[in-house]
Amino acid sequence: MPWALDLDGVVWRGVEGVPGSAEAIQLLQESGERVLFVTNNSGRPVSDTEEKLAGLGIDAMGGVVTSGMAAAGLVSSGERVLGMCGAGCREELERVGAEVVLEGPAEAVVVGFHEDFDYWRLTAAVQAVLDGARLIGTNDDVTFPAHDGLRPGAGSLLAAVRAATGAEPELAGKPYGPMCNLVQSFAEGHKGHCVMVGDRPDTDGRFARAMGWRWSLVLSGLIAAGDLPVEPEPDTVHDDLLALVGDHLDTRSR
Repeated sequence: MPWALDLDGVVWRGVEGVPGSAEAIQLLQESGERVLFVTNNSGRPVSDTEEKLAGLGIDAMGGVVTSGMAAAGLVSSGERVLGMCGAGCREELERVGAEVVLEGPAEAVVVGFHEDFDYWRLTAAVQAVLDGARLIGTNDDVTFPAHDGLRPGAGSLLAAVRAATGAEPELAGKPYGPMCNLVQSFAEGHKGHCVMVGDRPDTDGRFARAMGWRWSLVLSGLIAAGDLPVEPEPDTVHDDLLALVGDHLDTRSR
């Protein structure tokens, strides 16, 4: 059956892998399960995400799905798009034929996670939206867990554009429709109940419910045991991905 795994807080925290995550994924793949890596982080190109997974001993097997890919599905070939986003999102926009610019007039502004955020890029995005460009957000996660604690996410950058323009964005990533449609296309043809594994109820949990999938919360990222209960209520709660997969395989073998 398909397993959709969030990355930040499930597979890794910043530069460090979550202990046991590589082993858990290998166990799933060896047992014939389809594993998708479904992330709202659009800053990194898919090839870089695959390389980072490989560095942890994980074969992505073509299963990386990003909010940048979902956002690219909201623009048209030939459309002039101001990319206030990282290399990964820009790559996906160019893949669908959009003309990606950093300033000047635009038909759409796409805001996603990027580490070189600055005042002048924000100004260019705000001016384009005020001049009539559509506002698209890869996702609205305001933070994400890293090895050194919480860091601002794409939602924090998007909030600055919203505050300055009053515009409401179309959102692409989990838990919204564009990502649901994209992930469904990756999962087609695979039998069995689908599972979304994540550390954020507001994105991963809501995404699972929107898809009609099981929602498995792991406590290796944003949420700790002391934060329970959460909404939406998860179908299972485990300390980490390895504990979840171990329970699943034990149950299946009975």
